[in-house]
Amino acid sequence: MKTLLISALVILLSACAGEYKFNSNLNGEVIDDYFKASDVPVYDNTTAPNLPYEIIGLVEGETCQEQANDAPATISEARTAARRAAADKGANGLVIKKCLVFEEYDQGCFSRAICVGQAIKTPVTEQQ
Repeated sequence: MKTLLISALVILLSACAGEYKFNSNLNGEVIDDYFKASDVPVYDNTTAPNLPYEIIGLVEGETCQEQANDAPATISEARTAARRAAADKGANGLVIKKCLVFEEYDQGCFSRAICVGQAIKTPVTEQQ
Protein backbone atom coordinates (compact mmCIF):
# COMPACT_ATOMS: atom_id res chain seq x y z
CA MET A 1 0.00 0.00 0.00
CA LYS A 2 2.81 2.35 0.89
CA THR A 3 4.54 1.66 -2.44
CA LEU A 4 1.32 2.37 -4.33
CA LEU A 5 0.87 5.68 -2.51
CA ILE A 6 4.46 6.76 -3.22
CA SER A 7 4.21 5.80 -6.92
CA ALA A 8 0.93 7.69 -7.27
CA LEU A 9 2.50 10.74 -5.65
CA VAL A 10 5.55 10.57 -7.98
CA ILE A 11 3.31 10.29 -11.06
CA LEU A 12 1.14 13.14 -9.86
CA LEU A 13 4.12 15.42 -9.22
CA SER A 14 5.86 14.55 -12.49
CA ALA A 15 2.72 15.48 -14.42
CA CYS A 16 3.13 19.07 -13.21
CA ALA A 17 6.75 19.31 -14.36
CA GLY A 18 6.05 20.21 -18.00
CA GLU A 19 7.37 23.16 -19.97
CA TYR A 20 4.93 25.98 -19.57
CA LYS A 21 5.10 29.35 -21.26
CA PHE A 22 3.77 32.55 -19.84
CA ASN A 23 2.32 34.99 -22.34
CA SER A 24 1.34 38.48 -21.31
CA ASN A 25 -0.02 41.52 -23.06
CA LEU A 26 2.32 43.67 -20.96
CA ASN A 27 5.25 45.21 -22.76
CA GLY A 28 8.32 46.54 -20.94
CA GLU A 29 8.43 49.67 -23.08
CA VAL A 30 4.78 50.44 -22.37
CA ILE A 31 5.35 50.02 -18.65
CA ASP A 32 8.38 52.33 -18.77
CA ASP A 33 6.34 54.88 -20.72
CA TYR A 34 3.51 54.70 -18.18
CA PHE A 35 5.80 55.27 -15.19
CA LYS A 36 8.18 57.83 -16.75
CA ALA A 37 6.23 60.70 -15.18
CA SER A 38 7.35 59.46 -11.75
CA ASP A 39 10.97 60.25 -12.72
CA VAL A 40 10.13 63.97 -13.02
CA PRO A 41 9.95 65.74 -9.64
CA VAL A 42 7.51 68.63 -9.37
CA TYR A 43 8.54 72.04 -8.04
CA ASP A 44 6.51 75.21 -7.67
CA ASN A 45 7.62 78.82 -7.56
CA THR A 46 8.37 78.57 -3.82
CA THR A 47 10.29 75.27 -3.96
CA ALA A 48 12.35 75.64 -7.14
CA PRO A 49 15.45 73.41 -7.21
CA ASN A 50 18.55 74.80 -5.52
CA LEU A 51 20.77 73.50 -8.30
CA PRO A 52 21.31 75.46 -11.50
CA TYR A 53 18.94 74.26 -14.20
CA GLU A 54 18.25 74.72 -17.88
CA ILE A 55 14.73 75.51 -19.08
CA ILE A 56 13.83 73.11 -21.86
CA GLY A 57 10.42 74.52 -22.66
CA LEU A 58 6.83 75.08 -21.64
CA VAL A 59 4.58 72.07 -21.04
CA GLU A 60 0.96 71.65 -20.09
CA GLY A 61 -1.21 68.87 -18.81
CA GLU A 62 -4.96 68.70 -19.16
CA THR A 63 -7.75 66.43 -17.99
CA CYS A 64 -11.38 66.51 -18.97
CA GLN A 65 -14.61 65.17 -17.51
CA GLU A 66 -16.31 64.10 -20.74
CA GLN A 67 -19.55 62.67 -19.34
CA ALA A 68 -21.73 63.97 -16.52
CA ASN A 69 -21.30 60.72 -14.56
CA ASP A 70 -17.48 60.58 -15.01
CA ALA A 71 -15.11 61.57 -12.23
CA PRO A 72 -14.47 65.32 -12.18
CA ALA A 73 -11.21 66.57 -13.65
CA THR A 74 -8.52 67.03 -11.00
CA ILE A 75 -5.37 69.08 -10.71
CA SER A 76 -3.37 65.99 -9.74
CA GLU A 77 -4.23 64.28 -13.04
CA ALA A 78 -3.38 67.44 -14.99
CA ARG A 79 -0.08 67.73 -13.11
CA THR A 80 0.75 64.09 -13.96
CA ALA A 81 0.00 64.78 -17.64
CA ALA A 82 2.35 67.78 -17.48
CA ARG A 83 5.03 65.60 -15.87
CA ARG A 84 4.65 63.08 -18.69
CA ALA A 85 4.97 65.89 -21.27
CA ALA A 86 8.12 67.12 -19.50
CA ALA A 87 9.56 63.58 -19.56
CA ASP A 88 8.79 63.40 -23.30
CA LYS A 89 10.97 66.49 -23.77
CA GLY A 90 13.84 64.87 -21.85
CA ALA A 91 13.37 66.91 -18.67
CA ASN A 92 14.20 65.67 -15.20
CA GLY A 93 12.15 68.30 -13.39
CA LEU A 94 8.99 70.39 -13.74
CA VAL A 95 8.32 73.82 -12.26
CA ILE A 96 4.54 74.29 -12.09
CA LYS A 97 3.56 77.86 -12.85
CA LYS A 98 -0.24 77.68 -12.66
CA CYS A 99 -3.04 75.14 -12.32
CA LEU A 100 -6.69 75.92 -12.99
CA VAL A 101 -9.98 74.04 -12.76
CA PHE A 102 -12.94 75.05 -14.92
CA GLU A 103 -16.27 73.80 -13.58
CA GLU A 104 -18.52 74.87 -16.46
CA TYR A 105 -19.37 72.92 -19.61
CA ASP A 106 -17.07 73.99 -22.44
CA GLN A 107 -15.48 72.27 -25.45
CA GLY A 108 -17.06 68.91 -24.67
CA CYS A 109 -15.98 68.84 -21.00
CA PHE A 110 -18.17 69.15 -17.94
CA SER A 111 -15.07 70.09 -15.97
CA ARG A 112 -11.49 70.64 -17.04
CA ALA A 113 -8.19 70.93 -15.17
CA ILE A 114 -5.08 72.44 -16.73
CA CYS A 115 -1.55 72.80 -15.35
CA VAL A 116 1.17 74.80 -17.10
CA GLY A 117 4.84 74.68 -16.19
CA GLN A 118 8.43 74.75 -17.33
CA ALA A 119 10.24 71.53 -18.18
CA ILE A 120 13.73 71.81 -16.71
CA LYS A 121 16.97 69.86 -16.85
CA THR A 122 19.08 69.78 -13.69
CA PRO A 123 22.55 68.27 -13.42
CA VAL A 124 22.34 64.63 -12.41
CA THR A 125 24.00 63.91 -9.09
CA GLU A 126 24.88 60.55 -7.56
CA GLN A 127 22.18 60.95 -4.90
CA GLN A 128 19.34 61.08 -7.47
